[in-house]
Amino acid sequence: MSEQSAQKHSFQAEVAQLLHLVTHSLYSNPEIFLRELISNASDACDKLRFEGINHPEYYENDPDLHVRVSLNKDNKTITISDNGIGLTQQEAIDNLGTIAKSGTKDFMSKLSGDQKSDAQLIGQFGVGFYSGFIVAEKITVESRRAGAATNEAVRWVSGGTGDFEVAQIEKESRGTDIILHLRDDALEYLESYKVKNIINKYSDHISLPIEMQKEVWQQEEVVEGEEPQGGQYVKTDEWEAINSASALWTRNKSEITEEQYTEFYKNLSHDFEAPLAWAHNRVEGSTEYTQLLYIPSKAPGNIFTREAKPGIKLYVKRVFIMDEAENLIPNYLRFVQGIVDSADLPLNVSRELLQESRDVKTIREGNTRRILTMLDGLSKSEDEKDQEKYKTFYAEFGSVLKEGLGQDLVNHDRILKLLRFATSTNDDVSTTLADYKARMKEGQNAIYYVTADSLNAAKNSPQLELFKKKGIEVLLMSERVDEWAMEFVHEFDGTPMQNVAKGAVDLGDLQDAEEKKALEEATEQFKPVVEKLSSALNKKTKEVRVTTRLVDSPACLVTSDGDLSPQLLRMLKQAGQPVPEIKPILEINPEHPLVKKLESSEQFDDLANVIFDQALIAEGGLPDDPAEYIKRINSLLLK
Repeated sequence: MSEQSAQKHSFQAEVAQLLHLVTHSLYSNPEIFLRELISNASDACDKLRFEGINHPEYYENDPDLHVRVSLNKDNKTITISDNGIGLTQQEAIDNLGTIAKSGTKDFMSKLSGDQKSDAQLIGQFGVGFYSGFIVAEKITVESRRAGAATNEAVRWVSGGTGDFEVAQIEKESRGTDIILHLRDDALEYLESYKVKNIINKYSDHISLPIEMQKEVWQQEEVVEGEEPQGGQYVKTDEWEAINSASALWTRNKSEITEEQYTEFYKNLSHDFEAPLAWAHNRVEGSTEYTQLLYIPSKAPGNIFTREAKPGIKLYVKRVFIMDEAENLIPNYLRFVQGIVDSADLPLNVSRELLQESRDVKTIREGNTRRILTMLDGLSKSEDEKDQEKYKTFYAEFGSVLKEGLGQDLVNHDRILKLLRFATSTNDDVSTTLADYKARMKEGQNAIYYVTADSLNAAKNSPQLELFKKKGIEVLLMSERVDEWAMEFVHEFDGTPMQNVAKGAVDLGDLQDAEEKKALEEATEQFKPVVEKLSSALNKKTKEVRVTTRLVDSPACLVTSDGDLSPQLLRMLKQAGQPVPEIKPILEINPEHPLVKKLESSEQFDDLANVIFDQALIAEGGLPDDPAEYIKRINSLLLK
């Protein structure tokens, strides 16, 4: 091959940091490098299949797609070759020099230095190419894109430090060769039996042949009169497939082992952890398709970013069409990984068609039902392992699942039954709404809940004081999504949902006649104080009123039914959204000494503002003027 002079480039800073971790044995299982690189080679062939639909000339005179693994003990190299789509010079710079489209900043911020957890992160962010540096002191990539001239190929070379070199070369064959120059401590990977075992273990399901040079046993020359001493395996010019080369999802479920399902998932998702569960089904009817859907055991670091996309690959009649087929899964199930292979969609399907197709809508609905059924089965299982799996799932993806309450009205009730909550009597996030209903006190006619910025803030909310005193359980909601999601939940199984921080407290039959009478008397007695407070705080509050919901606190803030809560207002502000001016209602505790002191206080305005600001702080807010608040506190302390 001839080549032009090489150009040196620096790695993206995050890649340099990543490579440092990799080369210092970040991966706990070094052999994983072969799985990652074979998977990338398979993807390159899949992409050629898709582009070849409209450009059959891309196949040139080499129509049989394959991946080849070559071992060279003399040069201490392993070469993984494919005759797939290939790379242009710019693609080599962009794809091998940066962590592209994978939430780079978020990824790097999550690296902890812990070998096991960081290895999992690398898998989740799909940067498996760099795993080659686990065993290689240098990697050379030579590639020519399908359709490009032979003199438009590229060579990319790096020692895995701070930079890489790129040069234009000539290359007769289409596709990519990745040449690993092994370190002395990794020469075991030059043994063909070991490489074959790794391929069979991790990549048997790859749907195109993974080939190695066939070896034959060559007997040592026999000396007349002596016993033969042995021989050795010698490579031939013939290539043989090491894997079964059949798409796993097309095989019968009874033929596939649990280990094969797991390894297929790891290859598909570049995850290092086994999935929690999977569903493999062939769906027949007006729309025919095969689905193999996995629920991961760990959320990717970018699950809440705009870059987050579902991990569903779309195939049509076993021809790869696209990654991240977001039209095949609702956004609130974007954590799902898997394959959908349709028998009905046209091979040249476009994203525009995916948006409009009735068949795609049918597949999307089928995938959604299957996933929710899978989760429902785990959540209701009496098997301890399944219960633990659901607990893991909910800790990782519960917040994402809640988004479905506002996105999927068809499956709204199914999603609601899958949710889990902490309560005022149980910190563990394990209570279902059905559990709560079963524990409701006699005479209780609503499911009570409170939202806050954290679990501790919810547990210690002043709004819970009366409920605790009466032994009424309250659901505690402390995730950012809760406030928004609960706007779409008005009742469960016929029982209304009631936010204890909205509207006047109404315990119905749980409040006796004496309590109601006491509230009426206190309201009348404190009428002058309430009027004076309303005047002093008219710029801050919509209304001031007496309440019986408080036991230990002097006051609390609530909102009117239908108004946005303070938590939601703060979230909108943080997101840079326009926020309407909504004044809260101040409720005062007529039994608290501070409130009683108000009647005769010479510093009424200062005390009124401090009581309001303290109520604001108790529910997670901050005074509009912290310096003025401190000044008032100091003044009252001096008195």
